[in-house]
Amino acid sequence: MKVLFVCLGNIARSTMAEALFTQMVADDGLSAQIKIDSAGTSDVEQGNPPHPGTQKILRKLNVPFDWIYARQIQADDFKTADYIITMDRQNLATLKRRCPKQWQDKVHLAYEILPEKYDQEIPDPWYTQRFDITYQQLIEVLPMWLQLFKNELAYYPEKSDEE
Repeated sequence: MKVLFVCLGNIARSTMAEALFTQMVADDGLSAQIKIDSAGTSDVEQGNPPHPGTQKILRKLNVPFDWIYARQIQADDFKTADYIITMDRQNLATLKRRCPKQWQDKVHLAYEILPEKYDQEIPDPWYTQRFDITYQQLIEVLPMWLQLFKNELAYYPEKSDEE
């Protein structure tokens, strides 16, 4: 199973999600079954490491992130990812425009996993400088996504064999 987290520049929200989720998946012993990546809808930050605000949060938590560098989502990502999880409606709309019709159902808003908060967004901390809020929101949704994926892997074991 392949999961791709997406935000605008791929230096704040999606990189924080990638690092946190990678740690969660490893803690559950599922690194061989669930592959995690992140990307941005824009190429403006391409090649840059996570934002210093994201780095500060991850360092405080002792969550590694040294492999993460910003990149822009590519056409092939829509084919190879099983789930593409984005942080806000603007990036959701961008992804839906770029995504071929046969893979539209792979694209999700992060909060849609929580029915009572289905339409809520994770605001860009690049503007707000509230990386602590981004962290709190991700910690609210990521465990729910992980549970969904664990259930899916249990029901469809062949998903863990996909390359």
